[in-house]
Amino acid sequence: MVSAGLIPRLVLAAPTSGAGKTTVATGLMAALTARGLRVSGHKVGPDYIDPGYHALATGRPGRNLDAVLCGPDLIGPLFAHGAAGAQLAVVEGVMGLFDGVAAPAAGQEADHGSTAHVARLLDAPVVLVVDAAGAGRSVAALVCGFAAFDRRVRLAGVILNRVGSDRHRQILTGALAGIGVAVLGAVPRDGAVHTPSRHLGLVPAAERSAAAAQAVRRLGALVGSAVDLDALIRLASSAPPLPVDPWDPARQIAQAATAAGAAGRVGQHTINAGAGGVVPGGRPVRIAVAGGAAFTFGYTEHVELLTAAGAQVLTVDPLRDETLPDGTDALVVGGGFPEEHAGALAANSRLRGQVAALAARGAPLVAECAGLLYLGRSLDGTAMCGVLDTDAVMGPRLTLGYRHAVAAADSPLVAAGTVVTAHEFHRTRLSVDRAELPGTPAWQVDIPPPRFGDSDPAAGAGGRVDDGDGGADGTAVGGRPEGFVRGGVHASYLHLHWAGLPAVPARLVAAAAGTARTRPSGGTPPAGGGGHGHGRDAGGNPPASPGTTEVSSR
Repeated sequence: MVSAGLIPRLVLAAPTSGAGKTTVATGLMAALTARGLRVSGHKVGPDYIDPGYHALATGRPGRNLDAVLCGPDLIGPLFAHGAAGAQLAVVEGVMGLFDGVAAPAAGQEADHGSTAHVARLLDAPVVLVVDAAGAGRSVAALVCGFAAFDRRVRLAGVILNRVGSDRHRQILTGALAGIGVAVLGAVPRDGAVHTPSRHLGLVPAAERSAAAAQAVRRLGALVGSAVDLDALIRLASSAPPLPVDPWDPARQIAQAATAAGAAGRVGQHTINAGAGGVVPGGRPVRIAVAGGAAFTFGYTEHVELLTAAGAQVLTVDPLRDETLPDGTDALVVGGGFPEEHAGALAANSRLRGQVAALAARGAPLVAECAGLLYLGRSLDGTAMCGVLDTDAVMGPRLTLGYRHAVAAADSPLVAAGTVVTAHEFHRTRLSVDRAELPGTPAWQVDIPPPRFGDSDPAAGAGGRVDDGDGGADGTAVGGRPEGFVRGGVHASYLHLHWAGLPAVPARLVAAAAGTARTRPSGGTPPAGGGGHGHGRDAGGNPPASPGTTEVSSR
């Protein structure tokens, strides 16, 4: 087994979006795995979809490396954690090599959050994937510019993509030889290898599992035959040791408990790291996480953190499971594409009723983006759970970008005044603007960004509003209202990465345990029967016995 700090690694980047990074990265992961290597796949930025294809290619969870959501200091530790036990790691970049946040904060470099930023943090060589369609000798000028733009980034070679013919390849490689840049592969155009897209990018692998697995195998064969695998392995092995300690979810939860105070409290609930999620009867808190084809967006670290906080994490598929897992104490519904499955979600009226009942008794329900739509009254006129008195419709434009927000109220997720960096990514909208709706919002958005170096250790990469940003009640001055806090429900369009906010899962587990302890005897509705695979943990296994917890790869 290779030590995480010594893991061979390389970054695949591109001059722009659309050059074929995901095609080449996924194919490379599949080809290396087929050769017998244990490969770890990573994606720069917040993207949920590409890591699903990485997981198919490698047989390991896909991992994100987001210096904006988690902070630069966590990139190395998160990489080391995700790559533990692997023999080689492939990191797929985002957008163009030097494209980061649109408006870096004071003290941040111009390419903050970019692929180049992450490559520097990992001290990893970079391979540039260049779309060669329509290109000739000018490709050398393009690559020369990227190589010289920032000498701290080691651009170690090029993979040409969409090469038209052998003659085309000879022209391109000859031009690049003239500037001393190694050509590590030339992937031909192949219309038979295609991954379908729609309004938010590629169709997630989980929605087309058989077809996606076949596509990944084809990509592995195509890329494996077109690149110099031995040269790429040697290049990855040239990366120096990474002097970091792997990120550890248990340690993060323990630190969050310590930062909560001597009494170990977050809000009105007690955090007791690793054991705070015990309910009457001695069993662990049971937190259901929505999965299946409609809810495919989720970071692997979230389940790991919930487990470290003492919870037993179970998966519920709202398309297939007619009931929540037995004894569900809290529900997390992340992102995905409910608009593509609205009819089937509506048809599962029994589960929708159980979700509404769970919310009515005050249990924690955390919903991000697609989860917000599911908890609403309707989606494009199709009935949803009715937990929130709001309706959603498909909109005319994409809403996309990082957001700085402050919690507008206490909730099972965060304390009022907690500052976070989040990501927003959707084409739906509420039929009535949030500012015109009654009730307490979850967030005030578009406040000044938090300073990662000055963050509250209980909040991780987030922080708390200080006198310059907020009022005495901890809410932000200015900003737009976003989402809803109602009882135990926290729902909004914003996505968080909990690795940068370890107090979030700690607080959620403590809140779930607290409401479970105060629930009257017999207050847990039965959840047995009728569902397909209900009561699975997040790795697809039967529930753990009372008093045990499991780490899942989902």
